[in-house]
Amino acid sequence: MARTRIGDAVSSLTLRGRCLVAAGVTLALLGALLGERTLLQLALFVLALPVLSAVGVARQRFRLASRRSVTPGRVPRGDGASVLLEVTNTDRRPGGLWLLAEQVPAELGARPQFVVERLAAGVTAALRYRVHGGRRGRFALGPLRLRLVDPFGLVLRTAAGADTAALVVVPRVRPLSGAGPLAGVGGSGGEGARRSIAVHGEDDVSTREYRHGDDLRMVHWRATARTGELMVRLEERPWRASATLLLDCRSTGHLLGGTAAGPAGDTAPPTDTLEWLIEAAASIGSHLIGRGAGLRVVTEAGELRPATGARGLGAGELLDSLAELAPSRHSGLEPGLQELRRGGDAGPVVALLGLLGPDDVQALARARSGPGTDLAVLVDPESWLDAGAVRGRRPLAPAARAQVVAQQQQAADLLAAAGWRIALARADAGVEQLWETLGDPAARVPA
Repeated sequence: MARTRIGDAVSSLTLRGRCLVAAGVTLALLGALLGERTLLQLALFVLALPVLSAVGVARQRFRLASRRSVTPGRVPRGDGASVLLEVTNTDRRPGGLWLLAEQVPAELGARPQFVVERLAAGVTAALRYRVHGGRRGRFALGPLRLRLVDPFGLVLRTAAGADTAALVVVPRVRPLSGAGPLAGVGGSGGEGARRSIAVHGEDDVSTREYRHGDDLRMVHWRATARTGELMVRLEERPWRASATLLLDCRSTGHLLGGTAAGPAGDTAPPTDTLEWLIEAAASIGSHLIGRGAGLRVVTEAGELRPATGARGLGAGELLDSLAELAPSRHSGLEPGLQELRRGGDAGPVVALLGLLGPDDVQALARARSGPGTDLAVLVDPESWLDAGAVRGRRPLAPAARAQVVAQQQQAADLLAAAGWRIALARADAGVEQLWETLGDPAARVPA
């Protein structure tokens, strides 16, 4: 329980008090100029009232204890939480007129205020309010700010505590059905599971035709000479009940919206492309963890590691990690891809990507080391650039819009040619539709 002592503070006049002082000074001047003793007496009374009020407020000494209970402590974006604020007067004397204001981040809603009058010694006042998780993140509720006022409302004195409580607003998790495009990940490893390639000699190495972006160091010259076409070696990763999410959080790769919180309710759409991909990561990752798969999450800056030091993230750790992700200043994906390559045995990859440039496409093409099911979900800029799709963002000029759309389509074509299964993240579709589309091997890009 956090304790706050209402110590010495500078008393301040309210607007009403300042007006009363100004009126008293004016009456005193008029009385002196006109020689009216009655005006001087009235001025003295008017000026004495705020002084006496200030003395009365300044002499008040109180000890308070406050405690918060947040239910639940972790909420999906768009949902709310209930807060029970218990304020106890731990002094031996009853309190006066207390105006209490709870410090709450603007992303969670309006600042709650309460009036508590003459709280008896040792008595606890139970105050309740609700907050709305309009934006993802970790927020602090509190501290409590106490304002002491005199009965006439002339003098106001404030003091703040130091105790807070945490509320975590996590991405929403959409229920997904079946294994989707990652059949064999989790469960018993049945149909669709990856199998190791047994390499007994140079002639037994599996090969395939060269694709744009492949590392030339992987060229298999004997197979190239035999077939007459450029061939590369396959170093397929052994199947394990595991998967990796690659999440692109670069600010330069996303169409980011304004800072205003979204509407309430579970149907509130993501505010921009980064929020869409983070909610897709939460849904897909939670689905795979629920199927028993070990999950790694890698961003352009590196891997999100669990605090426990375990190999993969748990469901709660996944959501907590995603809750605190913010747009990064990294210009490329290479640091994250290096981390991805270091964990090459971590099963198939689901890459959730923003807007890509030529260098990003080449790096992603090189990141594939086998013929297994690796998925690339690209932001569809055409749907997100439509009017109102991204809140608080001004529309692009037609020429700039056409350039962004064409570049993203070219990136999708090149990644598909490199062996990635491709889908587009549209503003008018959810991750459930995306998951169903990716589950169809014949599908490439949803209409």
